Amino acid sequence: MAYTLRQYMKWFNKISVLLILAGYFFIAMPYLTTNPFIAFVGAILSIFTAFYIFDSNNIAQHEKIKGQKQISGQWWEMFLNHPARMMLTTFMVLCCFGTILLILPISASNNNLSDSTSNNSFTSLISSNSNDTLSISTSNKLESFRNSINIIDAAFTSVSAVCVTGLIVLDTPKDFSVTGQAFILLLIQLGGLGIMTITTVGLHAMGRRLTLRQERLLTTITDTDHKDLINSLSLILKFTFTAEGFGAIILTLLFYYQTGDTFSQALWRGLFTSISAFCNAGFALQSDNLIPYKEFPLILHTVASLIILGGIAPATNLLIPKWLNGKNIPVASYIALVTTAILLVSGTLFILVFDWNGVLSNLSILDKIHNAWFQSVTLRTAGFNSVDIAGVTAPTFLIMICLMFIGGSPGGTAGGIKTTTMGILVLTFWANITNHKSVVVLSRRIQSRVIYRAITIAASGALTWTVMVLMLEVTQQIPVSEIIFEVTSAMGTVGLSTGATMKLDEIGKIMIMLTMFAGRIGPITLFMLLSEERSDNSSRYQNAKISLT
Repeated sequence: MAYTLRQYMKWFNKISVLLILAGYFFIAMPYLTTNPFIAFVGAILSIFTAFYIFDSNNIAQHEKIKGQKQISGQWWEMFLNHPARMMLTTFMVLCCFGTILLILPISASNNNLSDSTSNNSFTSLISSNSNDTLSISTSNKLESFRNSINIIDAAFTSVSAVCVTGLIVLDTPKDFSVTGQAFILLLIQLGGLGIMTITTVGLHAMGRRLTLRQERLLTTITDTDHKDLINSLSLILKFTFTAEGFGAIILTLLFYYQTGDTFSQALWRGLFTSISAFCNAGFALQSDNLIPYKEFPLILHTVASLIILGGIAPATNLLIPKWLNGKNIPVASYIALVTTAILLVSGTLFILVFDWNGVLSNLSILDKIHNAWFQSVTLRTAGFNSVDIAGVTAPTFLIMICLMFIGGSPGGTAGGIKTTTMGILVLTFWANITNHKSVVVLSRRIQSRVIYRAITIAASGALTWTVMVLMLEVTQQIPVSEIIFEVTSAMGTVGLSTGATMKLDEIGKIMIMLTMFAGRIGPITLFMLLSEERSDNSSRYQNAKISLT
């Protein structure tokens, strides 16, 4: 088969990109294990190289059907025309933008800078002449910039905020200024809602219309109907801001009247905690998270309510009254609500039983129930804690692992493999052991492709989890139980930790960052990045008989 000049150039471009990547790793090899930034850049370059090489339409040369004239696209079309790549690209850009904001000196608190700069400034003053005043001032400004938030710590915090996880390597109220905390809150809001959702509704409000290709892409990402795209996205924003607004008002009043905060402190904490809770982020303006409020049930239940509402799709939330009244609702919403209720109640009971004389032992009976419920809720990818997670018993530890892996519901801000996936797997299991040929819910049959997707999501999550646990076990000097909890928390975008986060070295932080990122966009999305739509030719093949027992 003869190759055209265009095809030769396409292969030449691929080989050139591979050679550039190989040259980078050849030069950087001695520094990969000692300089985490170089390793991080190498990982990013590898991801983009993979997109370029394996995309069948890279530097998009799309062929029209029946041999019509070829049209050449733009290089960025390999990202913008593929839902999985579009999602990854937007979150990656937002993480990088957040990192830039958090490394600015204004993002670090004065306490964080004073210790590292005061000695240098004092030494310079006593060792310099009066003629050196200008150079000392300039030097101090440069030193202040260099002693702002470390780039790895800033990137870790940015990824944790954008991916609404809540794992931290710095103390949010102490190491970040109010400006830095505001930047974190902005990243949480953008990451929780999705920057594409906000942009789409904003363009529609300004009278701009989306192209058919853009609408098709967004309907795939948001899992909504083409006709209801704008209405669905508008509903998300209205419900989010309404819930966060009411939550902020209630929490402000509770912080002001019950905890003794000044009004300004209560207002900022109320707003921050409300948005963080609804977006299931887990960031708090208290160094001990919500442990100081373990005997304040109104605060705990307000935060828990925001977590539950944020972890379920807005449209599903609006169906809760109909569901409670026994009326018919869509099957997907029914599975999500039933699974959520079962997990919340069972989680509460398990924590009560296994930790009655554990971390809950110093609380009254009512406070034990309040805190057990709160921890069961927050395990659904929120990341707040009102008790010491490191002190839980082994059975509670295992229950927490399972709940974090499952996560929240589709369409919400929660992570994990999702309640609907777990529900479908349980229903499939029950249908098989009871010898039913179909999975039926509310007189509706679950399609085979939905079951296959549920299995794929669970398997891809388990595979990603296994790889990350092994990588951290090899590179970090941390007990394996803490690593397992940390990876599960990161991949489920939960944010709870038994203390392993603070023990991570730079390489470990990057690995957890990648895990949080994978958990936010979904492990299955990572495996779909290189995929293209294919026609189904299965009808041409005969059935194969394979024994499984």
